[in-house]
Amino acid sequence: MKIIDAKGKKLGRVASQAASLLIGKDSLRFARNIAPEVEVHLINAGALDLNEKRVDQKQYVSYSGYPGGLKKEAMKHRLERRGIAEIIRQTVYGMLPKNKLRAKMIKNLKISK
Repeated sequence: MKIIDAKGKKLGRVASQAASLLIGKDSLRFARNIAPEVEVHLINAGALDLNEKRVDQKQYVSYSGYPGGLKKEAMKHRLERRGIAEIIRQTVYGMLPKNKLRAKMIKNLKISK
């Protein structure tokens, strides 16, 4: 079990550190084709240092594939709706390798406020 303290740190720094641990880069038995059985606990997520300009301007975009199916949501709105844990989880998810192991790795991330 690895513990990351997010108090006073930037979102990207914490997310990249968590992604690296979830992939298993710190392990001596690192292999890209094996999801390591390591849990990463991120504590003090509420004390994360979020830039106000980024919170106002960052847009999350999703597309359904249908005409007119482009949806945009501001980070500020998503924070109010889902909370900081979902923002962190989505950021770490984007930093993990895009393969079959991605879902297994993200399940090992535990976030506490």
